[in-house]
Amino acid sequence: MSSTPGATAASSSSKSKATGGSQAPEKRKPLFQKELQHMMYGFGDEQNPLPETVALVEDIVVEYVTDLTHKAQEIGTKRGRLLVDDFLYLIRKDLPKLNRCRELLAMQEELKQARKAFDVDEEKITSLD
Repeated sequence: MSSTPGATAASSSSKSKATGGSQAPEKRKPLFQKELQHMMYGFGDEQNPLPETVALVEDIVVEYVTDLTHKAQEIGTKRGRLLVDDFLYLIRKDLPKLNRCRELLAMQEELKQARKAFDVDEEKITSLD
């Protein structure tokens, strides 16, 4: 069984896209290792998973987010700007993910309104003094 040059180039193209186009794998600072360890534990892994496992999961997450962002950017450039709706459009077929995003966006809006109301109340109190 021989590997074809096209297959090798195709498999390395996603890696080179995620690392900024370089051929060699780039060593980067771990971004989410603590959070991923906690999430992995919450989903049934060991409390202290192997560092290699955490690094692999982090690579997968970073590659997914990078690819999703690039795709959303391609959609957004047609309109001239990037919107949250571009991301929602990309995940429209993954209903659990889409519903969770909508839930988080609704919570973000509620928090924004609560902060706004709190700031207004605080301004009224300071103007009374």
